[in-house]
Amino acid sequence: MTLLENDPREIGGYRLEGRIGAGGMGVVYRARSLSGRQVALKVIRPELAGDEEFRARFRHEVEAARRVSGAFTAPVVDADPDAPSPWLATLYVPGPSLAERIARQGPLSPPEVRRLATGLAEALRDIHRAGLVHRDLKPGNVLLAEDGPRVIDFGIARALDGTQLTSTGVAVGTPPFMAPEQFRHGDTSPATDVFALGSVLAFAGTGRGPFGTDSSHAVGFRVVYEEPDLAGLAAELLPMVAACLAKEPTRRPTLETLLTWSVAGVEPPPAAPDTRPATVWERPAVPP
Repeated sequence: MTLLENDPREIGGYRLEGRIGAGGMGVVYRARSLSGRQVALKVIRPELAGDEEFRARFRHEVEAARRVSGAFTAPVVDADPDAPSPWLATLYVPGPSLAERIARQGPLSPPEVRRLATGLAEALRDIHRAGLVHRDLKPGNVLLAEDGPRVIDFGIARALDGTQLTSTGVAVGTPPFMAPEQFRHGDTSPATDVFALGSVLAFAGTGRGPFGTDSSHAVGFRVVYEEPDLAGLAAELLPMVAACLAKEPTRRPTLETLLTWSVAGVEPPPAAPDTRPATVWERPAVPP
């Protein structure tokens, strides 16, 4: 996508070459450094830059992205969270997002879904080892590079020590890919990312999310109380995806177990029936 007339031509010493995308928080540009290195440069909208809480969240995103820069993410190249319009530059990853790939070509084949599961499990393992929970794994935050998927956007990642910038009890994430505990209490853990991984794999294999895409409240109710809709998912993928989508966090597989299943093709054992009493669920706040 070409630059618009009002777009800047240079930010922080990086020459802007075109737009990658835009959203409510800002614009992502394809840019190039003085040495020729291509980057994805995310610029926050000026009207948000004056919000100190938002600026603090952006600093947190920069710090989180730096902590997990590696083979399974887009490494941070440069950033200036204190600029009039804060920006973050990461290494440019050629390739569409998973959402774009499915929209253009339809669902992935079972072998492709298994490879995706392996790459995302490795990415989440690195993120968790860095002491973070991503909290917003979704098809738009997965880039399909030639050598495997990359997980991006750590804007709402949370440290495993409990550090957070959002208010207690506020649901944070993207409803169709959030876990039950996020809707119930706003709680997150590595198991929360495993649930999101299950939803992403279901989307990859069927072309739709397992809990629908309508209102936050309707999706949240289905996530907490109803079984996922996995119609159309290949039979060989059902046990792995269903295990990730267990309502109770302790019943979900670990990432190491997932890697064994996805690489070796080992079918997980059937889950024991959930005999927990029903919990009261309150309507969540709409995620920011």
